[in-house]
Amino acid sequence: MRDYGVSVLEQYPIEVYNVRRVRGAVLCETDKGLMLLKEAQIWERRLPFLIELYRCLEESGEWKVDAMVANKEGEYVSTAEDETKYVLKKWYQGRECDVYKESEILEGIRTLGRLHRIMVMPQENEERPKERSLKEEYFRHNRELRKVCHFIKERSVKGSFERTFLEGYNTMYSLALAAEEKLAGSTCLQMKKEVEEKGTIMHGEYNYHNLLMCEAGVAVTGFERAHYGIQLEDLYYFMRKILEKHQYAPQLGVKMLQAYDKENTLSREKREYLAVRFAYPEKFWKISNMYYHSNKAWIPEKSTEKLKKVISQTEEKKYFLESVFDLYL
Repeated sequence: MRDYGVSVLEQYPIEVYNVRRVRGAVLCETDKGLMLLKEAQIWERRLPFLIELYRCLEESGEWKVDAMVANKEGEYVSTAEDETKYVLKKWYQGRECDVYKESEILEGIRTLGRLHRIMVMPQENEERPKERSLKEEYFRHNRELRKVCHFIKERSVKGSFERTFLEGYNTMYSLALAAEEKLAGSTCLQMKKEVEEKGTIMHGEYNYHNLLMCEAGVAVTGFERAHYGIQLEDLYYFMRKILEKHQYAPQLGVKMLQAYDKENTLSREKREYLAVRFAYPEKFWKISNMYYHSNKAWIPEKSTEKLKKVISQTEEKKYFLESVFDLYL
């Protein structure tokens, strides 16, 4: 029977009552509550930054987070006999946020707004690589879309994916160009100044999988990708993931923005930034880019289905942008 790293638990100052395998980890019942053992997916040079972030969140007194637990040596990464590295984290009894329950969606949004107020630290706590601006990102994405289009047009045999791409390309590319132009003529570029001046930190992967709905509130997990950045990226990412499942319903979008605004004020400039983020056909670019860099001898049917869904939601998304942000493309 495989050990799954359970033997590494002996390195921690805890008494383990029971363990069971869960998705990609081991759930442990201990004398200090539920904990989760998983392979370390953290660069060790980022550990001081993450430890300080967790400390900051826990000391605020209102957060349930998957903070890392130190072993008997005071280290946060433990090595098993086979040299595999593990981390032990605090865990909570709960279930994932239900993307079809409005009350849970809005609670996730309110939690994010409060979280962003706390996630502010001096930038010297982490070596931050130079980031591309959104303008540079959109320019690069649009260049890649043109490259994919040229490649597909040159193919002598075109499958379902290629035909679907070409059918929707002109519409989606025009939206991509319009978003790039809106960004160039807006105040959105000022958002990066807040990161530099205040030291704002974003979660990096704030989605319903990382929200546990518990009896005593929401537990937020999955901070491995937390970094200095524009916090609105978290809000955009969470909203997009939810709205894709709700056909970009304007009423839900408005409620989500209002829920965040009550916890963390959304200025005109911030709403403008969100509008431009939503305007860009990011999912279309992402699917197309993955196709271009994949083995094209066999394209999963799921990729074609995703592409068709993104294209089919174009008019719904335009109506959403007009209704919620007064943005016309």
